[in-house]
Amino acid sequence: MKSTLRTVRLALAEPLRISRSTMAARDAVWLTVEHDGLRGHGEAVTSVYYGLGTDTLVRLLTTVDLSRFPDPESALEALRAGQWPDGDVPPAVTAAVESALLDLAGKRAGVPVHRLLGTAAPPVAATARTIGITTPARAAAQARHLVANGFEIIKAKAGTPDPEDDIERVRVIRDAAPRARLLLDPNGAWSVAQADALLPRFAALGVEAVEQPLAPGDPDALGALAERAPLPVIADEDAVDLADVRRLAGRVHGVNVKLAKCGGVHAALRIREAIEGSGTELMLGCLTASTLGLAPAVHLADRARWADLDGHLLLAHDPWAGIGGADGVVRASGAPGLGIEEVAVREDVA
Repeated sequence: MKSTLRTVRLALAEPLRISRSTMAARDAVWLTVEHDGLRGHGEAVTSVYYGLGTDTLVRLLTTVDLSRFPDPESALEALRAGQWPDGDVPPAVTAAVESALLDLAGKRAGVPVHRLLGTAAPPVAATARTIGITTPARAAAQARHLVANGFEIIKAKAGTPDPEDDIERVRVIRDAAPRARLLLDPNGAWSVAQADALLPRFAALGVEAVEQPLAPGDPDALGALAERAPLPVIADEDAVDLADVRRLAGRVHGVNVKLAKCGGVHAALRIREAIEGSGTELMLGCLTASTLGLAPAVHLADRARWADLDGHLLLAHDPWAGIGGADGVVRASGAPGLGIEEVAVREDVA
C-alpha cells in the first residue's frame, strides 16, 4: 500500500472563542492510502491542547509503515487486535490512518463504512451546533439563525472570567430558541464551588447537560459533582482513553468520545462497550475539522445519545462533502467507504 500526505489550511467562518483560547484556523494533514487502484482518505488536525503541530503530524504520519500489510483489511485487523501501531503514536494519528484504511476497505468491498462496522442502515443523527463565547446580541442572532435552519440542539461555550456573562448568554439563547435542546461547555473553567453555584442556575434555564465543568485532572471531583448536580455531567477532557472512561463509568452521566482523542472508530467502540449498562452514556464529539475528519464519527452516530458533530460546519470553506449537517442533521452516506468526496481546496500550505 502506498501512502501520500497533503497539508491544507482550514479557516473558520469566524473565530471561535472558548474558555482557554480563541481559534481562527487550523491546519489539517490529509493521508491517502492507495492499493490496487483505489484510494482511502483520513485527516488529522493540529491541536495546541494536545501538542500536535503541523510538522509533528507530518512527521508521525510519514513514519507510519503500512508496507508490512498486504491489504487494508489485514492492517485493520492488526489495529483491532492491538498489534499495531507500534510505539507511542498519538491517538489523532492512529485515527487518521484507521480512517483511510476503513475508507479503502469499504471501497474494495463496495459497502459503506457503517456496514463494515455492523450497522445496516446509514446512521442519521441530530447534531449540536456550537455558539462560542460572544456577545449576547451575537449569540441570540446565531441561535435564531440555527433554529430557522433546522437545528434542534445548541451547545453554548462558557467559562468567561465573569460567570454572569455566561448566564446572560445562555439566557438570550434560550429566549431566541425556546424549544431547542441546550448543552453547556465551560471546557474545565470552573472550580468546584463555582460549579455548585452555577449549575442550578443553568438547569433553571433549561440546559440539558454540561460538559467538563471542572478543570481536568481530578476525575474523583468530577464524579462527586455529577452525583449532586441538578443536570447531567459529561466528561470530556477527563475522558481521553479507555482507561479514563473505565474510571468514570457509572460516576458521570456521559463521556464525550472524539476519535482524534481516543484513537479512532474501533477505540470508540471499545469505549462504548465499556460503559454499556453503567448508566454512563455516549456523546460523540469532534474537533474543528473538515467533512473528511468528521465522516468516520458520523458512521457511528446512531450509537450515541448526544451527537456533537459540527466541526465542518464552523469552516469558511469545507473542502469535502458528503455528511450534510447544515440543516442540523448529519447523515452517513450509503456509498462505498466513507461516502465523501473532495470538492475543492482553496489554500494549500505545504
